[in-house]
Amino acid sequence: MLSVQQATGGYASVPVVKNINFEVEKGELFGILGPNGSGKTTILKMLSGILPCKSGEILIKGKNLSEYTPKELAKIIAVLPQHSSQAFSYTVKETVSLGRYAHQKGWFQSWTSEDEATVNRVMEQTGVSQFQDHDIQQLSGGERQRVFLAQALAQEPEILLLDEPTNHLDLSYQKELLDLLGVWSKDCGLTVISIFHDLNLAGLYCDRLLLLENGEVNINHVPNEVLKEGRIREVYRTKIEKLPHPRVPAPQMVLVPKRSDSEQHPIQIDKGSLELREGLLLLQSPIPLKTMSSGVTGSGSGWNRTFLNRHVRKDYDCSDHRAEMAEYVRQIGFEPGETVGMMTAVHVEDYSCTFYEEETFSVCIVVTAGVGNAVDASKSEQHSHHLTPGTINTWVFVNGSLTEEAFIQCIMTATEAKTRALHDQQVKDAITGTIATGTSTDSILIAATQQGENLEYAGTITPLGKVIGKGVYECTIEAIQNSQRRIRK
Repeated sequence: MLSVQQATGGYASVPVVKNINFEVEKGELFGILGPNGSGKTTILKMLSGILPCKSGEILIKGKNLSEYTPKELAKIIAVLPQHSSQAFSYTVKETVSLGRYAHQKGWFQSWTSEDEATVNRVMEQTGVSQFQDHDIQQLSGGERQRVFLAQALAQEPEILLLDEPTNHLDLSYQKELLDLLGVWSKDCGLTVISIFHDLNLAGLYCDRLLLLENGEVNINHVPNEVLKEGRIREVYRTKIEKLPHPRVPAPQMVLVPKRSDSEQHPIQIDKGSLELREGLLLLQSPIPLKTMSSGVTGSGSGWNRTFLNRHVRKDYDCSDHRAEMAEYVRQIGFEPGETVGMMTAVHVEDYSCTFYEEETFSVCIVVTAGVGNAVDASKSEQHSHHLTPGTINTWVFVNGSLTEEAFIQCIMTATEAKTRALHDQQVKDAITGTIATGTSTDSILIAATQQGENLEYAGTITPLGKVIGKGVYECTIEAIQNSQRRIRK
């Protein structure tokens, strides 16, 4: 559809972009990225014919851009600039109707039913129909942006060029606009080429991305290859991290703000951080800790300051345990969104806690454990699916900075150690008579201060893994024995 070959161009005698090469296929949503001054808008102006190529060429449908007349080009390419302005006081519908100029014929250009239908359709698609009789000068910046988008679409172009299309739009309209562009590109074959300042929107919606640096192509590839931490840090000269989108296979970049000296004051989670109330084991951190857990509240990955393990009766109704737990957390004065909350049928007073201090990091481990609903995971198909309050709850607090890999390895190492503890205590599955590997609703928490030593791994023979393995093993045995002593009394 469009091919840019060794294109160099700019203003006066100074080239802004140099030897640019890329191609865009029909129906592709193609994003252009780069810091301010990297040449993004210059390329868009060259593609639309506003700026000429000083060398190289731009081909559209196999024909050189310079060979098209302005009206021929307007039937193929529509442009939505970054800052659209309207010198005359037209209504919204009149403004959108200007987009039909390229399709009108003869000296006395007449308005056809096709023109009318097209204008009404694009106004509906862009959400401006309700303003069609309003003076465009009376609209907000975001509303005007949608009107000029409708005007561009009224041209019924094959290629749509956009310079930061979400500029001035609030969050909902950003999503609606880009959703529409995605649908038009895939279902209607519209080729969309857009400049993006928001890397995350570009990563979510674009098929391919062109990253510019100092007027030259840094990379032209799929979003996951373009949006890499090292590359973006180098090109944009800022601290940034890459994360996967939680719902769709798209990369997302997050800024990492610089912390003040007061925010970097080191903290330590240890035995003294624990508070035992009636039926409740509580730990409150002075700063949010990065967490990975299977708690009733705070499950998954997140940042939390409050951690609680709550005793409930064995006949506790688990039918809506998440809502009930959230309400309980509120009642005792905490926010569920900032709390990892667990529950257990054993008495929390029988917990076991140990603290290990190494040269560059330290670990605090807390376990409550009973074996009333012990299960052998390899034979779990013999059990009926019935939720009961968690029996073995394991907390691992690391005073150090964990990688994502280390978080997962912490869970693996802690689980292996717990399983070994059950084996050595000869805890058996009541249904199968075999050695249990856990209970049916065990929960685990890994929390890290993300300060100090960078701990990349937590496998069983790494320094961190050795501490977690030893600590979880010893605490699980002690907690089981504490619980069993209570039962025997």
